[in-house]
Amino acid sequence: MASIFNALHIGYSGLNASQVGINTTSHNITNAESEGYTRQRVVTAAATPTSMAPGNVGNGTEVTEVKRIFDNFVFDRYSSMASSKEFSDFEKKTLEELSTYFPEIDEVGIKADLKEYYNFWQTFSDNPDNDSIKLALVKQTETLANHISQTQDQVLRLQSQVNDQLKVNIDEVNSIAKELADLNKAIDIAESGGGYDANDLRDKRNVLELSLSRLVGANTSYGQLESNIQIDSSSNTKTGSYTVSINGFNIVDGATYHPIHISKDDNPNGFYEMSYERQDGTLIPMGEVIKGGKVGAILELRGKTLATDSGVPSDGVLQNTVSQLNAFAKGLIESTNNLYAQGPKTYMESNTINVKPTSSLFNSELNLKEGSFEVVVYDIDGNEVGAREININIATTMTGVAGSNSIEGQLSAQIDDNNDANANNDVDDFFVNGFSYTPNETGGYTLALSMDPASKSKGYTFSIRDVLKDEGLDSGSNFAGALGLSRFFDGNNAKSMRVNADIQADPDSLRAGVSNLSGDNKVALDMVQSQYEKYNFKVGRDVFNTTSYGMFDVISTGVGTVTNAAIFKNNTVTAQFSATEFEYASISKVSIDEEMTNLIKYQTSYGAAAKIITTIDQMMQTLLGIKT
Repeated sequence: MASIFNALHIGYSGLNASQVGINTTSHNITNAESEGYTRQRVVTAAATPTSMAPGNVGNGTEVTEVKRIFDNFVFDRYSSMASSKEFSDFEKKTLEELSTYFPEIDEVGIKADLKEYYNFWQTFSDNPDNDSIKLALVKQTETLANHISQTQDQVLRLQSQVNDQLKVNIDEVNSIAKELADLNKAIDIAESGGGYDANDLRDKRNVLELSLSRLVGANTSYGQLESNIQIDSSSNTKTGSYTVSINGFNIVDGATYHPIHISKDDNPNGFYEMSYERQDGTLIPMGEVIKGGKVGAILELRGKTLATDSGVPSDGVLQNTVSQLNAFAKGLIESTNNLYAQGPKTYMESNTINVKPTSSLFNSELNLKEGSFEVVVYDIDGNEVGAREININIATTMTGVAGSNSIEGQLSAQIDDNNDANANNDVDDFFVNGFSYTPNETGGYTLALSMDPASKSKGYTFSIRDVLKDEGLDSGSNFAGALGLSRFFDGNNAKSMRVNADIQADPDSLRAGVSNLSGDNKVALDMVQSQYEKYNFKVGRDVFNTTSYGMFDVISTGVGTVTNAAIFKNNTVTAQFSATEFEYASISKVSIDEEMTNLIKYQTSYGAAAKIITTIDQMMQTLLGIKT
């Protein structure tokens, strides 16, 4: 027979259940705005009854557990979309910044400067002896070169900033991974022995998992999944083994973590390299492994693969822009210098050349073509007195004995260039000891061609003229342009591009023709024509056969295209993310209206349970009254 004290215990169990319900509801309400907090629900059940005649007598209620309402399937989708959103946001922001460097509208930008540059060559060809026009041409060339150089500086600075962010974000990944490992240990302790779920610790873990997904697109794996249908039809819990991985590389394994190594110490250009350390200590490059999250976007923009020799990325949107700008500038520099070498000189000196004296000229990065060029000698009146054709093929070297397949050998060979049976007035006679190919302080070599002092004193000059295979200015050997002989432009890429120092110091030295004769404008006319000529612009393995205008259009249009694509993609990803976020919030986030309803429900239950207690108290007073 159940005693009156059993009824008192039943009332107490009701009070306790209602109190736990009120505590849990209050916990939900106060954490409604806490990041990553998942609403919790109290699970109650009838206590084990007492068996007696005439049947089982109830013993009240008991709280079996407090569960969070959490759907792992929805959270996985949410994490995946968060990774895509972070990738897309960073990509869009960076490319929008990049696009501002190419304001090719309303006659503003590099292309407008390029048009004006060629317009000044046209004006110079009409007035080849006008010193003020020479000065104006030099100033416009400075404007063009500075604009190209500054734009390249901006792109390189943006790439450097993105590279620096890689280090910051990988450090954060390692910090989160360590925190996750420590948190897993705390969860294992809290839930050991089949105890209750560590709801708040699991919430913290989900916040860290989401952060890793946003940073590197990390995936979380568990041993098994358990459904909690009695809590909510969408609620389930993952238990068992725990790993966090990036495309198969585990960075968290239970209570241990494996940091990602990142360093730029061995990179000559300061680009960070990432690696994963295996258990045997072997470092595996991770540049191409991380494809999601903010870090994935950083690598996609900066470049994932680093060249083993230079340490510079060989891919990436920003690096591609850098390479294209360099190709554009190099093409403009070489085509201009190749034409300007037709002007009269008594001395020419090349840029640094990384080719050994007896090695093939084609075993280098020089933009040479098989063909030939002429060394042309002029007298003091501008008359051509001789021309020596120098052939270049795949076996041609820089130095060699007279008559050999070398630049020196062909220049010094005793040939009757004038067909006048006079052995003392041929091209080689004007270059006695005038060929020099010597090492310089940078580790390369410098080619110098100088007119014989006696010939120089008599007013003789020389020039280099490409032998064209057809009417195209790019059909020659490009010898003078590739080596930088008789330069109008100094430098060999977008960053180093500038007006030749001698011309900048003395604009009057600028020549419009192939001789010193007044009115000669052959070189200036070729410069004007060059804007319509197609050249080969090499970007890695790609070759763009187009004009200088066309090459710049490739760059600016490419930047505009990828930026627009990123914007459209971001709009789509943002819409998908918002939908997934709403779905996740509808399941796991706290609804204040719902919690206030639950608070009233538990308050009522608490009052009813208290009524049971007061009723039992009155019954006990009655019993005590009978006894007295």
